[in-house]
Amino acid sequence: MTLPATGSLQVSRATLQDWAVVRRWCVDEGWNPGVSDADAFFAQDPEGFFLGRVDGEPVSAISVVNYSDRYAFLGFYLVRPDLRGLGHGLATWRAGLAHAGDRSVGLDGVPDQQDNYRRSGFSAVHRTARYVGEPSTPDSPGAPDPHIVPARDVAPEALAAYDSACHHADRPRFLTAWLATPGHRALARVVDGRLTGYGVVRPAEDEARIGPLFADTPADAAALLDALAAEARAFGSDRIAVDMPEANPAAARLALDRGLEPSFETARMYTGPVRPIPRERVFGITTLELG
Repeated sequence: MTLPATGSLQVSRATLQDWAVVRRWCVDEGWNPGVSDADAFFAQDPEGFFLGRVDGEPVSAISVVNYSDRYAFLGFYLVRPDLRGLGHGLATWRAGLAHAGDRSVGLDGVPDQQDNYRRSGFSAVHRTARYVGEPSTPDSPGAPDPHIVPARDVAPEALAAYDSACHHADRPRFLTAWLATPGHRALARVVDGRLTGYGVVRPAEDEARIGPLFADTPADAAALLDALAAEARAFGSDRIAVDMPEANPAAARLALDRGLEPSFETARMYTGPVRPIPRERVFGITTLELG
């Protein structure tokens, strides 16, 4: 449907049911969204999703998800292609960003929008590259790693603590939903009774998406990546995609060692200070949409 350019934009909060149209836009943009991501996204902050409408028809979107009283994350900033350049994006941006209040806000910005984000007060701290492909197996794979276990076998409080250490805010609501979403497969690595990493793989529009991939060491990350790739093959996807931060050079080395190739990049940007994390443990961010 083509709308008249003169229509008045109305921005309001979106429901989980509304968000299906935004997922279709993400598919059209080539962002490879997860099949069932929205349930977990809304579990974290159901008030943080916005749609702009003209004459009742959705034309723009943004999410600004509050994680704590100090940190929020912005994503899904989209305007329908046939209605770009009319100011709908900026109006939607302002309405969504107001939800963050005085929190520091993060985002993963595509290159052609980064100057706009800088003008809005965001500063880049590192690049993130999406690595994609059919991963090769190690030269001497041997038996399955006995330290890899289903994440459900790990004490929930231990898993939540590990996740919190690798993210700029605690996110128990999101994590609980992310691990329980149908189709998501979560694995952990436990050595001598100690959790040394965990990761999640999920079906997506194209390649299976891995995220997060958090680990103490490159060896822990490699073991988890191999096991998650095997899980992806089990649900029918030989190819995987993982968003790896440049701030951890070992992540890119692991991806290249497994034969994955960089496809596109974003920049992680913030409006203010955020809780520090051990960047050497972040081998794959959870999502570009929610950080």
